[in-house]
Amino acid sequence: MITFTGVTKRYPDGTVAVHDLDLEIAAGRITVLVGPSGCGKTTTLRMVNRMIDPTSGTITVDGRDIREVDPPRLRRGIGYVIQQAGLFPHRTIIDNIATVPYLLHQDKKQARTRALELMERVGLDTALAKRYPAQLSGGQQQRVGVARALAADPPVMLMDEPFSAVDPIVRGQLQDEFLRLQSELEKTIVFVTHDIDEAVKLGHRIAVFQVGGVLAQYATPDELLANPANDFVRDFLGGDRGIRRLRFVQELDAEAAAERRAAVPEPAEPPPGGEAAAAGER
Repeated sequence: MITFTGVTKRYPDGTVAVHDLDLEIAAGRITVLVGPSGCGKTTTLRMVNRMIDPTSGTITVDGRDIREVDPPRLRRGIGYVIQQAGLFPHRTIIDNIATVPYLLHQDKKQARTRALELMERVGLDTALAKRYPAQLSGGQQQRVGVARALAADPPVMLMDEPFSAVDPIVRGQLQDEFLRLQSELEKTIVFVTHDIDEAVKLGHRIAVFQVGGVLAQYATPDELLANPANDFVRDFLGGDRGIRRLRFVQELDAEAAAERRAAVPEPAEPPPGGEAAAAGER
């Protein structure tokens, strides 16, 4: 669990990026931070791995104050995925993915074997392992970024608008792959986006921020769409909020139906010769 208690970030010019934030992020779930530009969602994310330090308040990860942990050591234990992947252009794909294991002084062969396994897990052909980032498409680069964040098997992952730089079709594919991975790995994920549709699709819970770094509402997608906390949240969700909620509920119903079908055992195969043979045996 990640807990923010009374967290404020104020810059020297007086600008308040995050104001008196109280927030509990559940372990093993996806929490999405959403809101307009300048609302403090990325600042909130970056305070978790101490890329930015709060002016006041406390942030804990699994009960431990992050100020007690050396920043480089803290960051090596937290996966971090950013927009446009942030890959090292002079390193091959396999070595990009193995960056953190190398920093942790893991055996090079072992780290590269792990990198190849992760390429397959995120849907990348291992034949791309010796290529460089510039030789990959935008969607492939984002998959490399996710694989790199998973390389040291961190319990926490921070994702800052990781899919926003790709076209809508690829973005949908990446979202689906991300949900598949999370169903297998159950990481604690903090995901930043400005897109409410992406937030509803991915988040177990959604934190809506308004300008000034104020948390306007923290709720499940269904609760958020059904009961916006105030006019700001209602306006941010848009006039088609009802359609979004209907689509969300329909998708949940479809998933539940698929799970029920999967739980029903397949009918037994009839004996050779069909029903007549079975009758003859009787």
